[in-house]
Amino acid sequence: MGVDEHLGAPAGLLPYGVQKRVELARALAMEPRLLLLDEPVAGMNGAEPRRMAEVVARARDDLGVSVLLGEHDMGMVIRLADEVTVLDFGRRIAGGEPAAVQRDPAVIRAYLGAAHAPDGEEKP
Repeated sequence: MGVDEHLGAPAGLLPYGVQKRVELARALAMEPRLLLLDEPVAGMNGAEPRRMAEVVARARDDLGVSVLLGEHDMGMVIRLADEVTVLDFGRRIAGGEPAAVQRDPAVIRAYLGAAHAPDGEEKP
């Protein structure tokens, strides 16, 4: 988890990114088969999201934990996901491998607007 150097400090006094890794460590200590992560990098900046993605990937690979990730940070999603489902106001608009979903015109329209979509159509 990369928190060894902070073992003697109260968790509430740790930097935000370290606190999030401590939370993840606490969850993994329960030896789950499925780990549900709801925006684990929300509020992080700089290199913190990349570090968290590395920690989650290592936990997934080393411990064999399945991860269900709800996340808006596309860098995190691309680094971690085998399969992606995109929702727009609760409606599924795309699904599949991350790279394909990222190029999907419906996803681009929903998240970047019609001007960025390859076909230029307005979102329904």
